[in-house]
Amino acid sequence: MIGKLMKQFFVLVFSVFFIFVALRARQPNFVYIMVDDAGYGDFSCFGQKNFVTPNIDRMAREGMKLTDFYSSSTVCAPSRGSLMTGLHTGHGFIRGNKEIRPEGQHPLPLKAVTIPEVLKPAGYVSGMFGKWGLGAPGSEGDPMNQGFDRFYGLNCQRQSHNFYPTHVWSDRKKVILERKHYSHDLIADECIKFIQKNKDNPFFCYVPFTIPHAAMQSPEKRIAPWRKKFPEFEKVTGKYGGSVITNPVAAFAAMMVHMDEDVGRILDLLEELKIDENTLVIFTSDNGPHKEGGHKPDFFDSNGPLKGYKRDLYEGGIRVATVAWWPGKINAGTSSSHIAAGWDLLPTLCELSGVVTPDGLDGVSFAPTLLGKPQNQKNRNFLYWEFHEQGGKQAVRMGKWKGVRLNVKDDSNSPIELYDLSKDIGEEKNIASENPEIVRKIYLAMKESRFESAVFPFIK
Repeated sequence: MIGKLMKQFFVLVFSVFFIFVALRARQPNFVYIMVDDAGYGDFSCFGQKNFVTPNIDRMAREGMKLTDFYSSSTVCAPSRGSLMTGLHTGHGFIRGNKEIRPEGQHPLPLKAVTIPEVLKPAGYVSGMFGKWGLGAPGSEGDPMNQGFDRFYGLNCQRQSHNFYPTHVWSDRKKVILERKHYSHDLIADECIKFIQKNKDNPFFCYVPFTIPHAAMQSPEKRIAPWRKKFPEFEKVTGKYGGSVITNPVAAFAAMMVHMDEDVGRILDLLEELKIDENTLVIFTSDNGPHKEGGHKPDFFDSNGPLKGYKRDLYEGGIRVATVAWWPGKINAGTSSSHIAAGWDLLPTLCELSGVVTPDGLDGVSFAPTLLGKPQNQKNRNFLYWEFHEQGGKQAVRMGKWKGVRLNVKDDSNSPIELYDLSKDIGEEKNIASENPEIVRKIYLAMKESRFESAVFPFIK
């Protein structure tokens, strides 16, 4: 009798175990690739003519283009902070590029709830490869204190201003480098190793590549062919992060092609490991194109039809080229104009993984859009941004309407500019005076979308 009960017990235990394994096997993997300061028009599938990005084009061809996807902010740290926490910059912990010396930025607090922390109880392993910018090494904002199981890259944004840095971080260890090491290559290689190691586990792989942020650097063997294509810039130099670069135009093209190749390596690896049909890959940028280190975004038409650059809250500063790839789940060659932003990622991954979405988020899952079920897509009333440099700025996207407010710190009554993006994607005609009711709605949205922060004060 005892032997029979023991047998039944072990059968029950193994049944539960195999059910658990089966459930875990159905959980999707997530790869989120976010480049640094690339414009809406910096990819051939979004209109770039001076070079091609075949692997990102492949993602668009085999997946979905998200034409109305926005970054969480118009500069690095707040964009990344909102992405990790599902809170826009009116509510988030990180609202600007506040520096910590000698290395790091203002930290995410321990109480912040991040994507890897939300996914961890469901068995996810999380790795981060690239630029962090949300807390100095050892601080409460260190990625290893914010839920990541593996970190390799650049903790500090200033360290990433040179692609031949003195050191990188591997988990909690400082790794001293010889200046011959191109940081992007090291980061991409560690990303590949992480995916290989965790192919049998559900994983979240966050890949904030530093390309194409200034300085405009790439190995000379990669720049050489582009020098021949753009010889008129051979006497142009760009200075940034202590480096002087000759022909930064050629360097930018080399950087973008280099980065695209590594996107291809990730896609090919997922196929090789036979986990591509269980992996969602999203490619995007953290904000619009910069104009630093000799980079010439106008030459490349980097913002395409959009107005503005990095540090602007016009479309060129925050609308970013985005594609999603998931063979067998996302219909190939599709496009969506669903309005979404970086802070929507957290609830989206929660829905796709079956994890309970935390309360109090600003983000709204766009999983139904990805899966071709627009009838199930929950919409929101508006998106909100605020930016604390250059006199203070606010912006709201409300359906087809876009409101932008400048010099908020200096003038609490500064006017709201209004644009109809369905007719004026370049934000050329301010029609605020013709639509006072819409302006009032946007004003109320701006007013209700923020609370004052002791660390990042803005307006009353």
